[in-house]
Amino acid sequence: MNQTVITKKLDQKQLNVTREFNGPIDLVWRAWTEPALLDQWWAPKPWKTVTKSMDFREGGRWLYSMNGPDGEQHWCLGVYGKITYQQNFQAQDAFCDEEGNIDSSTVPSMHWNVTFRETGSRTKVLVTISLPSEEAMETIIEMGFKEGFTAAHGNLDELLKELVAESDLNFLQTFPLRTLEDPGEI
Repeated sequence: MNQTVITKKLDQKQLNVTREFNGPIDLVWRAWTEPALLDQWWAPKPWKTVTKSMDFREGGRWLYSMNGPDGEQHWCLGVYGKITYQQNFQAQDAFCDEEGNIDSSTVPSMHWNVTFRETGSRTKVLVTISLPSEEAMETIIEMGFKEGFTAAHGNLDELLKELVAESDLNFLQTFPLRTLEDPGEI
């Protein structure tokens, strides 16, 4: 079973997350960069992610809400930095209002550096989250980051299982198996 490993580097004000997923890099990349897929796994159950808008390009934005089972709604804004297709992307993430106006009086913004490495038919994702202070890092941890992100990765496992099965089915439909009428036929 895949395990999410989260380590703290207090001196560098960083959280490092490592996780290997059962899926090829193209599907794992899509799951991290396409709103219809992100909405299916990003929030830990029973919470849901709802994307209001997303423009995955350097300088683009992802405005989304995390919606709780009792009607809670927390808005977040990610602003994308450098993107290297199927290898890495960076983003600045912060809590905001419904229009994307960042509320700096709450949790400080975080810089995400997300790297993808192909390992055969699997993909290792390495996330480095940099925060402005040790206090900010402790606040994120106290808010349940470790439990929430680990649970979200479990959601991503389920989604990837479906996506891999769909891609296998599409392959078989494109290249159907043939049977030979004559065993000597090649």
